[in-house]
Amino acid sequence: MFGQRLRMARKKAGLSMRELAKCMSPSVSPQAISKYEAGKMMPSSSVLVGLGQTLNVSLDFLMGGQVETLEAVEFRKHSRTSAKDRVRAEVLVTEQIENYLAVERILDLEPAPDPFDGLRTDKVQSLEEAEALAIQLRERWRLGLDPIPSMTGLLESKGIKVIAEDLPKRFDGLACTVKLVGGQPDADAVVVSSRANVERRRFTLAHELGHRVIGGSASPSLKPEDAMHRFAAAFLVPADHLRAQVGRSRSGFTFNELSRLKRFYGVSAAAMLIRLGDVGVLAKSRVAHGFRTYARTWRRREPDPIGENTVLGAFEKPQRFENLVWRGLGERLFSTLRAAQLLGRPVHEVERGVGGPHEQ
Repeated sequence: MFGQRLRMARKKAGLSMRELAKCMSPSVSPQAISKYEAGKMMPSSSVLVGLGQTLNVSLDFLMGGQVETLEAVEFRKHSRTSAKDRVRAEVLVTEQIENYLAVERILDLEPAPDPFDGLRTDKVQSLEEAEALAIQLRERWRLGLDPIPSMTGLLESKGIKVIAEDLPKRFDGLACTVKLVGGQPDADAVVVSSRANVERRRFTLAHELGHRVIGGSASPSLKPEDAMHRFAAAFLVPADHLRAQVGRSRSGFTFNELSRLKRFYGVSAAAMLIRLGDVGVLAKSRVAHGFRTYARTWRRREPDPIGENTVLGAFEKPQRFENLVWRGLGERLFSTLRAAQLLGRPVHEVERGVGGPHEQ
């Protein structure tokens, strides 16, 4: 376990064994690092601290004992994403999940049941099949057809670990199955970039949710990412509900209408326009015309964005992990210093949260 974590951290830093050895204090040879990574030798405590400082990772990450591997890792990424970016993202996620699992263990919480039991499928043949699975999942979770006020809250309520992290610029998010040591049940995790706007975070969460349900495409003509996009759009904007709002067939829309719809469903203006074409409300030719004319910049710059301080924006922030940490503090299961480390906040701020404001 330690060797695997050390290798990940070194690759995240973009260092060879020789380069890492040169940076280390106390000094250590490249041969020793090779033995650490191969599991043939363990470092002394001083070398272990030096490795963590040099590689900018916590000792909890290097010595973490619950996460065995991240499997079925699916990134929502841009082109030109490097292997270093990928490793950096996986290190960030592993660190956060180790913390999450440690807090759950301290609080003695039972693992959540599989929220996708019986719905997972290896492959889909068509976009329509992906859309049908999204509606089936809505039915399984008894969501009806109304807009979802918080994708983050919904996933957290189903036992899925949602993490907002400062991912490398070329990543919007990722989904993975967390394999745990000792035969513990697997956990599902979805990570979104804290850099992204509200609309993109919501769509990314729904997109990565699709990866938890759909393994891939069974048709050479269907790109897996297109299937996930369709799943996400159908999950966020159910076809029947949308038609009831705007009518079954339209020749066009004003920007005012599109802006209202994007805020109503919590999706981007571009996603809203595409969805109107998907469900047949707008002809595909009208959608294509839109992206050639008035909507040509929408994929790069969100018009009339949903603010972070609006109700919808405030709801799209992970809360479960932080709530569990405060619960543990309230029950005196860990120290203020440890809570500050977990929350990434100054100790004085956490102390104020424990004792409340004091009169001067």
